[in-house]
Amino acid sequence: MIPYNILDLSPIPEGGSAADALRNSLALAQHAENLEYSRFWVAEHHNIPGIASSATAVLIGQIAAATSRIRVGSGGIMLPNHAPLVVAEAFGTLATLYPDRIDLGLGRAPGGDGITMQALRRSDDGSNFPRDVVEVMGFLGDAQPGQQVMAVPGVGTHVPVWILGSSLFGAQLAAQLGLPYAFASHFAPAALEDAAYIYRRDFQPSAVLEKPRFMLAVNAFAADTEEEAKFLRTSAQQAFLNLRMGRPGPLPRPRVDFADGVDPRWLAAVNEALSVKAVGTVGQVRDQLAGWIERLQPDELILTGNIHDFEARKRSFELTTEAMRGM
Repeated sequence: MIPYNILDLSPIPEGGSAADALRNSLALAQHAENLEYSRFWVAEHHNIPGIASSATAVLIGQIAAATSRIRVGSGGIMLPNHAPLVVAEAFGTLATLYPDRIDLGLGRAPGGDGITMQALRRSDDGSNFPRDVVEVMGFLGDAQPGQQVMAVPGVGTHVPVWILGSSLFGAQLAAQLGLPYAFASHFAPAALEDAAYIYRRDFQPSAVLEKPRFMLAVNAFAADTEEEAKFLRTSAQQAFLNLRMGRPGPLPRPRVDFADGVDPRWLAAVNEALSVKAVGTVGQVRDQLAGWIERLQPDELILTGNIHDFEARKRSFELTTEAMRGM
């Protein structure tokens, strides 16, 4: 059985608050640790009313403090928003406080729109991403003779760095640098198979990784019945539809009739974007995950599932664990 992980966006539920979302993230991480998930990652987004994980490194520290074994990290830090030294200091601090438990996933997207980037005082369009990744790794590595700027804490911590991506660019960079690679197939699967192929074909062994390590992201919605699982999934479908239509908000309550009156082209686009999924009972989720594993041959899975009711969300990850163990 390959390692399986959780990606959490700290979703703010309709009728709830950011405080509810953050408390839920801490509780879910503890639940994931008890269920023997390997990693618990949170993602950086800005100016989105339904996501509370904007201060990603702060949240990672809280989650690491609330758990004891599970690896905690970013899926990811959007590097164009930050100076490499600041990222290295933040994650070097986390790694110093929680040794051998911190991961640093780095992404090239801004995690927000142009106005938000202006508010972040950043103008990087992502073209500096390869250079900045190398610079972050340099700050987290051993001190070099004559090095004038060091991340303190950070230097010598060797925090594991992952490249995140939804296009061929990230696959090529991860392969060139000899780094592990996680593909954002949970919302942008168009280039999935090509990216996985290129990453493995072009991978160059490095000091941190001898052979490719590919992580596949899957939307997972498990329940006691197929009907209930599909019903729970409608919250994620609505949230993505709202985002695509330029009206982001809190994670909606599930609705079987949410598609009524919506342009079929919008629905088709949403369902295509969210097509890498496993939905249903334990047996159905097991078979669907097995199908993705057979097709893509990932080294790890990272599972996400935005469900409005927190207890139902916890239950979904419990049943997904059963599915993984049943393979």
